[in-house]
Amino acid sequence: MSWFTFVSLFIASFVFVKYANADDKAPYLYILGITQDAGYPQTGCYQKHCMPGWQNPLLRRGAVSLGLIDPQQNKKYMFEATPNFPSQLYDLEVEAPSDRYELAGIFLTHAHIGHYAGLMFLGHEAMGASKVPVYAMPRMKKYLQTNGPWSQLVKYKNIILSPLQDNKKVTLGRLEVTPLLVPHRDEFSETVGYVIKGKKKSALFIPDINKWQEWQTDIRELVKSVDYALIDAAFYSDGEIPGRDMSKIPHPFVTESMSLLDELSEKQRKKVWFIHMNHTNPLLNLNSEESKLVQAKGYNIAVEGIRLSL
Repeated sequence: MSWFTFVSLFIASFVFVKYANADDKAPYLYILGITQDAGYPQTGCYQKHCMPGWQNPLLRRGAVSLGLIDPQQNKKYMFEATPNFPSQLYDLEVEAPSDRYELAGIFLTHAHIGHYAGLMFLGHEAMGASKVPVYAMPRMKKYLQTNGPWSQLVKYKNIILSPLQDNKKVTLGRLEVTPLLVPHRDEFSETVGYVIKGKKKSALFIPDINKWQEWQTDIRELVKSVDYALIDAAFYSDGEIPGRDMSKIPHPFVTESMSLLDELSEKQRKKVWFIHMNHTNPLLNLNSEESKLVQAKGYNIAVEGIRLSL
């Protein structure tokens, strides 16, 4: 069995594994996308590891995105508006149909293409949305207000910008969402992760960050404080991109994250979900030796369709 066949079967199997669902009363997260900004396969990549994705559309993977569904309040939210927004919004629609669930907001982490470019599909050339709340930090908010085509979304009231502040929670009925500033390449906006709290459980979502040591917060302690930690896994290890100095791509390698988190108990390690994988990352191959090692250590690898009860 090829690893791509394995991946397809593995992901399909999650259709029948329900950690939570829209018929339950508890809110939950629903994983909509798992890859780095450009998705899998990546634009212009015709190497061996990308070709199966071009040849078989069923093997393509979208950029990192989460749905947040509250069955009691009949509301749904998205974290990130990726270039794969149309298909991810459809997946969320299948999971939580609009005849019951209002799309009550989109939370953005920062102004890199895989995290906000999908807003364009809310415009009048596409779905012509009306007053969708978009939650953004101050620089991100100003960027959207003052740069086209995003400013047109604001002008036409396709979106309504809702301001965020670092470490200040937003209350959404019984849900709480708190942005946390993290160090990253901040050319056009600041970058945040989120702590998402539900009725009983909480989740940390940090799809992009520089090396952990550049952050004043101890990721080990933060993992202990939540029930799920979905963290940046852009690259598995140094040397993953031949001929490129990866020190200039300051994401934490999965190997570095594991070295830091391996001191945690098995119970704590099971909270960790690696997400936001680059097209070169062997964790996209769930049958790879690297994936087997990650899972043997007690960590999880995110795939689309997983539900995490809050």
